[in-house]
Amino acid sequence: MQYPIRNAAAGCVNMEKRDIKKDEWAVVLDFLSHGHHGMSRSQPVAQVLGEKYFSLLEVIIRDDITLKTGERVYIGDAKRDKVKYISGRIEINDLTVAAKEELEATVKAIVEKNAERFIDFFNRAGPVTTRFHQIELLPGIGKKHLWAIIEERKAKPFESFEDLKKRVPLLPDPEKMIIKRIIEELENKDKYRIFVPKFEKKHH
Repeated sequence: MQYPIRNAAAGCVNMEKRDIKKDEWAVVLDFLSHGHHGMSRSQPVAQVLGEKYFSLLEVIIRDDITLKTGERVYIGDAKRDKVKYISGRIEINDLTVAAKEELEATVKAIVEKNAERFIDFFNRAGPVTTRFHQIELLPGIGKKHLWAIIEERKAKPFESFEDLKKRVPLLPDPEKMIIKRIIEELENKDKYRIFVPKFEKKHH
């Protein structure tokens, strides 16, 4: 099953032809009990952020359910207790004012909860090209930082953000770099992706 792509301008739903990485769980950025003006009929809707692939989605909520900002909801293919169906992917500009205000704090919470996954990036990241390394995609990383990280991880894999900061003392805050990079990828600021898969909308 694939997520539909909501095309508000054309009023139609498009499907990606290639396989899409899907989130099983998402965090609520905003809940609108009566929907919004762009909907064909009034029904409860939530704007959510996927926990694994950072998918920005709009989901239709069951009529008897009220959600809170920051609440975790199941959006996978098995039976969903709160989400009726996934309306489609949205972009950062489609977020409500309230959802935009929650985005950074929500990304931060996901990164903190899954710190091991992001430390693993520092331990495993490789070159993008012969002259450019994945680690250099992080904001504030220069060649000196890159080589210091590579040398340290050869000696022993990093175990935590604290371990990374201790062993590479001149490195900017690694957790903040990760959060900033995820938001930049959500904003489509770079053709290269580390954490947010690129989804192209195909209009017809």
